[in-house]
Amino acid sequence: MTQPRRHSGWLAGALALSALSASAQTPSEALPVPVKAVVCSACHGPGGNATQTQYPILAGQTARYLYLQLKDYQEGRRTDPLMSAMVVDLTRDEMHELADYYAEQKPANVAFKVDAAKSNLGKLKAEETLCTMCHLGGFAGQNEIPRVANQHYDYVVKQLADFKAHRRTNDAGNMTSVAGTLSDQDIENLGHFLAGL
Repeated sequence: MTQPRRHSGWLAGALALSALSASAQTPSEALPVPVKAVVCSACHGPGGNATQTQYPILAGQTARYLYLQLKDYQEGRRTDPLMSAMVVDLTRDEMHELADYYAEQKPANVAFKVDAAKSNLGKLKAEETLCTMCHLGGFAGQNEIPRVANQHYDYVVKQLADFKAHRRTNDAGNMTSVAGTLSDQDIENLGHFLAGL
């Protein structure tokens, strides 16, 4: 399926970015850059290290989580105009290849000025809501539970707000239930805490 004309500009940029990132590969990297990652890099950055803060950092994310999110986008359980269009023609093998590749990449540190007071309140809220029961100590994630440590503040805040408002529901109800207990200030504080990990 061809993409709408409006995506042609960023697609050209993605191709240029991927060429640069491919040339910077080191021989020690375990997995080659998948062909489909060329388009992903336009938003998610080379190696899955997004610099645009509204997009998640995919590098170091669990492969199972990444695969399930791609599948959820493809099957309409999670929606986003851009992502839904990007995954429509991916095969199961391509989704696994992308998930495995990004899981092997090393996440870069997030450039975000953390407010220490808000971060401390976010840590207390994370302890109160037992976030580590699913996201584990260090918020590194496991299986279908994402790594949220050192994730972009803007992305974290949007996802928590979307869970709270039931705009995102592809979580078997766990996150919608937790997010429903959070105030807007709690969400902001958690964003500071997680971005600073």
